[in-house]
Amino acid sequence: MATTSPVEAEPDLTPDAITLVDRPWVTIVWNDPVNLMSYVTYVFRTYFGYAEKKAEKLMLEVHRDGKSVVSNGSREEMERDVQAMHEYGLWATLEKQS
Repeated sequence: MATTSPVEAEPDLTPDAITLVDRPWVTIVWNDPVNLMSYVTYVFRTYFGYAEKKAEKLMLEVHRDGKSVVSNGSREEMERDVQAMHEYGLWATLEKQS
């Protein structure tokens, strides 16, 4: 009596079957007419632990470009960062990194 071995099916790699890797999320700080540039730099140094040069670079992006991506990671981490920015009085949002 002959036995047959199970046939291994090729995986379906159509676009519908491909699971996309979750892109990281980012925290964006937006420019506002209230906070001083020195204060924004202070917040970035204090909360994120950024060196003075990096904090100033990000602050200048906020000031000149109207916004800056200040952190990236999981959605939960970015929700925490946005909440912290709000507690410091900064306008911040999160979105999927593009």
